[in-house]
Amino acid sequence: MKRTGYLLAACVALAVVIASPAGAGDGRTCPGATPTPIGVVLNPRVFNDCPFSTLTSSNHYPFLVEFHDQNLSCAGFANLHTWSFTTDGVHPAEFENCSHYRFRAEMVLSGSGEGEGGLRISPWWSPNADGLFNVRTTDGEVAVFGGRLPFFTFSNPATPPPFGGGFSLRYVKGTPITLDMTYDPRALDATFPATVRYQVFYQGQLYDSGKIPFDMGNPAEDPPHGLYGALYPHYVGGHVKAFAPGVGELKDFKATWSNICYQGPSATPAKLTSWSKLKAMYR
Repeated sequence: MKRTGYLLAACVALAVVIASPAGAGDGRTCPGATPTPIGVVLNPRVFNDCPFSTLTSSNHYPFLVEFHDQNLSCAGFANLHTWSFTTDGVHPAEFENCSHYRFRAEMVLSGSGEGEGGLRISPWWSPNADGLFNVRTTDGEVAVFGGRLPFFTFSNPATPPPFGGGFSLRYVKGTPITLDMTYDPRALDATFPATVRYQVFYQGQLYDSGKIPFDMGNPAEDPPHGLYGALYPHYVGGHVKAFAPGVGELKDFKATWSNICYQGPSATPAKLTSWSKLKAMYR
């Protein structure tokens, strides 16, 4: 079976879980509600340091989402483009502190230029630029940081738990990498804070952070945003930055996400046997 075919089958497998009831709440505490996306919406040029580049995008969710930034020739930092799950086809879905979900995509970063991209769970105060599961082409680093997300590195083996797992993963531009995030709100208190789990499948190898608890957050922001989780509202999807190459250079950078899987409201993780089958497809 082709790899793509298995990944689509894995998306179906993610949905075969024991559902937990979701009730109406205040968004910051449990019980809560989990959005049911009907697609994704694109938000190009969140950062626009190269305003005269040529940007093309495609939205064929769940099969393919793509940003291709061409004719990059500028100073500064980067162009940032994002996509977010949506329930109405127009606006990014607002996830609650007590939402319960898992999502996954296979991503490829390519082009003559450099950049970074990945998935995101972005907080209310920075709905596009923070809370990143990030893959960077300049040095191959794979890490999670920013917003409310607990830090974790897949690339620095010297980083001790819970901030690292002893991994030495380095991404090579132009190759596919699968990223997976699971958010479990649990009780949203000091005893049972929300947890998040980061998983990477790359070149036949599974990398797993395990479940990492959230800290309390800022009590001065509750209400209305909540504590011990990703807070309310937060936004879920993907991101890419095309780095500014410098004046006089002419580069392009492309990010594609394929086989995008989303599962909620109960995000009971698929058994690792599913990942074992996936690994077998690469052998």
